[in-house]
Amino acid sequence: MTQNLSNPQLKTRIMASTLSYKFLSLFLFVSISSPFSHATSRLHGQLHLSSASSLAKLQAEKLIRAFNLSPQHSINIPTLVDSLVNGTPIVEKPLNLHLLGNPGSSVQDFGHHAGYFKLPHAKAARMFYFFFESRNSKNDPVVIWLTGGPGCSSELALFYENGPFHISKNKSLIWNDFGWDKASNLIYVDQPTGTGFSYTTDESDIRHDENGVSNDLYDFLQAFFNKHPQFVKNDFYITGESYAGHYIPAFATRIHQGNKNKEGIQINLKGFAIGNGLTNPSIQYEAYTDYALDNKLIQQSDYDKINELVPDCEQAAKACGTDGESSCETAYLNCQKIFNGILQVTGNINYYDIRKQCEGQLCYDFSDMGTFLNTKEVRDALGVGDLDFVSCSSDVYEALLSDWMRNLEVGIPALLEDGIRVLIYAGEEDLICNWLGNSRWVHAMEWSGQKEFGAAPTVRFVVEGAEAGQLKSHGPLTFLKVYEAGHLVPMDQPNAALQMLKSWMQGKLAVTTTERRNSSQVINL
Repeated sequence: MTQNLSNPQLKTRIMASTLSYKFLSLFLFVSISSPFSHATSRLHGQLHLSSASSLAKLQAEKLIRAFNLSPQHSINIPTLVDSLVNGTPIVEKPLNLHLLGNPGSSVQDFGHHAGYFKLPHAKAARMFYFFFESRNSKNDPVVIWLTGGPGCSSELALFYENGPFHISKNKSLIWNDFGWDKASNLIYVDQPTGTGFSYTTDESDIRHDENGVSNDLYDFLQAFFNKHPQFVKNDFYITGESYAGHYIPAFATRIHQGNKNKEGIQINLKGFAIGNGLTNPSIQYEAYTDYALDNKLIQQSDYDKINELVPDCEQAAKACGTDGESSCETAYLNCQKIFNGILQVTGNINYYDIRKQCEGQLCYDFSDMGTFLNTKEVRDALGVGDLDFVSCSSDVYEALLSDWMRNLEVGIPALLEDGIRVLIYAGEEDLICNWLGNSRWVHAMEWSGQKEFGAAPTVRFVVEGAEAGQLKSHGPLTFLKVYEAGHLVPMDQPNAALQMLKSWMQGKLAVTTTERRNSSQVINL
């Protein structure tokens, strides 16, 4: 599909993506050393914006290369496209893909769907989704999964983590014995607009903050449950990882507000789970050096030097919460220096899983996904026409630049007070959204149960008789550190991840009264 590359703004972004780190460093030097006259202050702002934008683009492209992805375009904005959603808000078709292996029943026994939703508060945006009815029971909870990036397709999780099937070496699909559809009716959404198969023909539809993202997702859910009224009464949970640590709290708040205001269909929101997420950046960036030192990724001298960058990061992150866009871009620049400082020491370490080394820029090989989804047979089955699949969008990543450093933890206490269950889990081997930073913001969060949560014991998380992690909980809040897992917990520990989901949704993933009393069995962090 030919993209709208004649648009001047897109041309500018593409040119910016070719900037080298040396040129970026020059931007940073000039913006820091410019004289403080009125005229140069304006130049400072322009250079500052350019340097932040360029860094974001470089980071996005680094992510794409690390996953061995090769999207043909930086965003899904086609010049011309046959409308895949016409008169009705949502168009959905049965999904029939060739599957290998025996799931226990025939493929026809399962309700697999793919569809498009026309976003009502956008000019031309269409949101693509998959829906897989539970292999167990249609009465199971409805679970939606959001992949982060920002700007990466949820098909990454579908095919490599917790979906009903994986892609085999010969590009066929094989059943996943630990797919989350074994315990839920499972939805995957390509979002924000411009990601995956979700597209628009109008650039003004690209979202720049969580308000726009959460409203689009809420509108989608309203249309989805209108299309599938038999699932309205089912429990509903939001799940996801990485930058979904931003998406999910905002989305949960939007649903909760909609329910309170009696907007449309009442969604039976019971809880949300964030895996290795970025939720409270200020606290999490400050934890980088501690995690790196604890895991012997850096030496004490490196630790001391890199920690000199923390005060500037902390100050800028605080301003981001009050002063708006420009301050948030400053915070992104200042705080990213901490992470990049660690990477300068660690070399080719896989910062998604520190047990591994990257080969050059390649850390994982997810290239089969793009090949599979761009075949004509699969396109026809999905109903996406000739539309290209944008596995990860560097433009969507850049569009959320001023959103990156915002603290999304601030909305969670109100949800906890109303009984919404919250699970924060993290693979212990991940650096980029590490368990330590996540644990710290969870413990620092101010709510009525904060003291009790802090005093609660940490106990073993056991799966099939083996210790798979460490668990801490009080009331509706649970934190879980997962052993032998990196950033992608359902990929690294699929059985433990499925058991975690099942137990949590059943209200069993919690520290019992007996465990609290029996301190001899407690493992403290």
